[in-house]
This record gives sequence, structure tokens and C-alpha cells, in this order.
Amino acid sequence: MEFFDHITDAHADFVARQPVFFVATAAAEARINLSPKGMDCFRVLAPDRVAYLDYGGSGNETNAHLAADGRITIMFCAFDRPALIYRIYGRGRAVLPQDVDWAALAAHFSIERGVRQIFDIGVESTQSSCGWGVPELTLKAERQTLRKFHAKEEPAERLAKYAVRDRSIDGLPVRSPTRLPYT
Repeated sequence: MEFFDHITDAHADFVARQPVFFVATAAAEARINLSPKGMDCFRVLAPDRVAYLDYGGSGNETNAHLAADGRITIMFCAFDRPALIYRIYGRGRAVLPQDVDWAALAAHFSIERGVRQIFDIGVESTQSSCGWGVPELTLKAERQTLRKFHAKEEPAERLAKYAVRDRSIDGLPVRSPTRLPYT
């Protein structure tokens, strides 16, 4: 196990090759949230800054937890060779389409239907470890289900859903988009 105070070039290359990552957040008196992510939505912006696109789905716990506490851990696992587990520890915030800094962050991504927000994370430290206990797996394909779902949904319907989903599963406030980054 080794700790770093920033993302090295080698680790940035590793992150860019990973098809899946995991996000963990928590807030006082709330459940710990751990979510898998895919869809080529993660970017290393600088040695001390990362961001990822968040698509509308079943919940919005990360938004609520970051507003309440700010702490976030992101974990990447190599499912191929060489084995490696890489964690990024930091503090994050949700950037929504109506926010003044949306356009600058959005320029790093392909914005498509279903994008709800971008999580902007300041890196405090990173950690690498062996990953020898993680199995080797082969990626068959990305699931297209979420993209297909959002392609059929009308933008007005999506905004209406966001308007009423203003709380996390533990009752914490969630800041929702008031406009969509696509039409």
C-alpha cells in the first residue's frame, strides 16, 4: 500500500483505462452510500482535481452527502492485468446545469440525455494497493439501458421528476437541476 498527495501520470493513465469505478460518500446520521459507475464518465482534470458525470437514476445520495459533509472516496479496480486497486480521497460538490461553472466543467465531457450534474472533486490524497484478491474479468459491453430510458423521456418529464425528488433516502436536502444541459 502506498499513499500519494496527488494523482500521478501513471495513475491517471490507469484511471482512463478503467470501465467501472465505485463512489462512496457519507453524512452524519445517514446511510453510507456506495455506488458503481460506468459509461466513460470520469475525468482526471489535474493532479489535484477530478470530475465525473452523473446521470439521473434511482437516487441522488452523492449530491446530498456532499452538500452535508463533502467527503468522497472513489475506487478503481483493475479487472485485468496487472492487478491494482486505486483510491482517490477528496472533497466534492455537485455542479448543476444552472451553475455558473457548468460550461467549463461540461467541456470535458460528451453531454447527452440523462446527465443530471457533474461532481467536481478536489483530491486530498490517493492510495494504491495490490488488488491481488480481485478476480480477472472481461468486459462484454456497456449496458445501454439507462441511455435508452433517457432517450424516450421528455425533458419536461425529467425536470418534473427532479423537482419532486428534493430529498435523499435519509431525508437530507438535494439540490436539483432547474434546467437540463440538453434538449
